[in-house]
Amino acid sequence: MAEIDRKAVEAALAAVMAPDGARSVVAAGLIDGIATRGGHVQFALKVDPALGPRLEQLRLACEAAVKALPDVKSVTAVMTAERPAARAPQPAHGHAHGPRPAGGPAQQPILATGIDKIIAVASGKGGVGKSTTAVNLALGLAALGRKVGILDADIYGPSMPRMLKVTEKPDSKDGNKLLPIERFGLKTMSIGYLVSEETPMIWRGPMVQSALEQMLRDVEWGTLDVLVVDMPPGTGDAQLTMAQRVKLAGAVIVSTPQDIALIDARKGLNMFRKTAVPVLGIVENMSYFLCPHCGERSDIFGHGGAQHEAERLGVPFLGAVPLHLDIRIHSDDGNPIVAAQPDSEHARIYRAIAQRVWDGLQGGSQRPAPRIVIK
Repeated sequence: MAEIDRKAVEAALAAVMAPDGARSVVAAGLIDGIATRGGHVQFALKVDPALGPRLEQLRLACEAAVKALPDVKSVTAVMTAERPAARAPQPAHGHAHGPRPAGGPAQQPILATGIDKIIAVASGKGGVGKSTTAVNLALGLAALGRKVGILDADIYGPSMPRMLKVTEKPDSKDGNKLLPIERFGLKTMSIGYLVSEETPMIWRGPMVQSALEQMLRDVEWGTLDVLVVDMPPGTGDAQLTMAQRVKLAGAVIVSTPQDIALIDARKGLNMFRKTAVPVLGIVENMSYFLCPHCGERSDIFGHGGAQHEAERLGVPFLGAVPLHLDIRIHSDDGNPIVAAQPDSEHARIYRAIAQRVWDGLQGGSQRPAPRIVIK
């Protein structure tokens, strides 16, 4: 099947009138970020923040126009709004205003029905093996007999297509909700399933937030005990969307032992603390190197730094994962170590981490979506 042409999508959208009634949504410059793959189409609809709640019918009209194109399987239009910078509040009668929530009024939480607990796997920086940890943690939870899903929330650098060897595209029964792709007993979803590996996602912050919302809300996750969210590195828009608007049951922080990684991991941990998300613990990845030939151990990045940091911060230390060739090879081959070598020492380590995470989830309750307050 030939790929759907971007120009054909724009031509279909040119038939939909903008809110001013004088021109199309394309002519008004309201369409952005068109991406197509295997019959699935995604784009953003830029709207005035004040009109956003009243423009749902416009969003549906845009989806319907594109859905009428030949060979289109599903259409996802996300509404985004870029807000002007807010003016600083002026003192009234000589008194400064009290604290106010960042970003204006609190937004409604994102609801994902059928999912008991959602946990985030995060790191303060890239390159520490967060995605490898997230996948093997999810498989470890599944090995405990839990119903588990994994959501790849890294819009700019999705890893799940490669790590789970997914080449097919998600299907949709009704054209509105996508069916997750199942691998190794996990229900999975990633933006990488909808766009080609070479396609850059040149999306602004609001578009990323809307895409995350739809991957949570508009996917048929079914009934899950746990949804593991593989977060992008850092503390930006995606992380704040998940921390502020999703009922997270907890967060797992991944770091290497070296000081430079621990500095960034500390930032990620503090972000979750400030948004009232329980920190389930820290994983020290690449904790030591085991030679695949002689079995000799070398502490390439140092050793024990994450454990000492966990003790200092008063959070659980979940475990130390070695830097080993088998873990890397199986991750690149789309056959994670917990699934490929369930009896190996590495798989045992991940399952032990999963057990500690599950025990931590049983010790606390899922909290409502918080509001960040600037003091």
